[in-house]
Amino acid sequence: MSAVVWTAVGSLAAWLWLLLGHGFFWRTNVSLPPREDPRDWPAVGIVVPARDEAAVLPESLPSLLAQDYPGRAEVFLVDDGSSDGTGELARALADRHGGLPLTVSSPGEPPAGWTGKLWAVRHGIGLARARAPEYLLLTDADIAHRPDSLRELVAAARTGGFDLVSLMARLRAQSLWERLVVPAFVYFFAQLYPFRRIGKRGSRTAAAAGGCVLLRLDAAARAQVPDSIRHAVIDDVSLAKAVKRSGGHIWLGLADRVDSVRPYPRLADLWRMISRSAYAQLRHNPLLLLGTVAGLALVYLMPPVALVVGLLAGNAAAITAGGTAWLLMAATYAPMLRTYDQPLWLAPLLPAIAFLYLLMTVDSAVQHYRGRGAAWKGRTYTRPGSAPEAAPEQR
Repeated sequence: MSAVVWTAVGSLAAWLWLLLGHGFFWRTNVSLPPREDPRDWPAVGIVVPARDEAAVLPESLPSLLAQDYPGRAEVFLVDDGSSDGTGELARALADRHGGLPLTVSSPGEPPAGWTGKLWAVRHGIGLARARAPEYLLLTDADIAHRPDSLRELVAAARTGGFDLVSLMARLRAQSLWERLVVPAFVYFFAQLYPFRRIGKRGSRTAAAAGGCVLLRLDAAARAQVPDSIRHAVIDDVSLAKAVKRSGGHIWLGLADRVDSVRPYPRLADLWRMISRSAYAQLRHNPLLLLGTVAGLALVYLMPPVALVVGLLAGNAAAITAGGTAWLLMAATYAPMLRTYDQPLWLAPLLPAIAFLYLLMTVDSAVQHYRGRGAAWKGRTYTRPGSAPEAAPEQR
């Protein structure tokens, strides 16, 4: 019992630190900073890498074409070897809806050392650069933008002097499994990369959300992106780190004008989405994997275990430490549930959701050591810097 009590006390201490000393990661009021309309609106090249995205393009692409932007803007959709008519559909949507000019192009298969998405992004940036824009908007094919999204992003970047402004798109949370897993996904991401620290000059914390990244073209050149991160599986975080290392000022927050329309109706869909890159996040390091598993067990699993064991054994110390830690955990999760319009009774279930994430992380490592690597859109990346191979599943 003494081991349970001391472990529960350790978990409680961790939650007190997470609550007060970790950049207030749990607060969800980090939205676009104060901004004013610039005197002159800079040109923007919008780059959309797309591979087999015909199912979501009808919801996302028209929103980009319909941007209410006072300056010059153009959309470059890079059809990355799609087999479902993505490029043809994009052209048809542009003909039907009008709006911003659209260029559809294909980069061919990526060479060795490049992930497919970053090779497509490189091709798109090359097309955009020919139009001499001041900014690039890098956005995924499943992201729908409100009509003023680009306008607000540029105003925030100009007003705050940011080289990179990124918004964490609001993910779908409609199916049962989406409601259980998606808010926790954003919560865990914010815990890894506290948003308030990202925007501070001098802070080493750097991250971006790949669905919506506004990037100054000269900052991209200084950071030599995407070439300098060509093998990255977690390309958004790698991009932000490269820009910050090169002296760029970056910002990341939660979106209120940007939404992901990609559905993840089943647990298997979410499992693949998370496990495909979880071990890459740990740099394929088995020691980091062990530390992560131990940390998740201590911080998320120990509080309910200590409470139950304490109740069964009548141990007040275990009940108090475990119950208080669990209460703090639920309290920090509640703001994210409110942001996603989910009931607060889901907050005490966070230990169970964390256990799912633990299993997904272990599965990611197992797939890596089986030689399958990170699979996405029909390609498998077996190790950093490797050439893509055919994958058995699209998603």
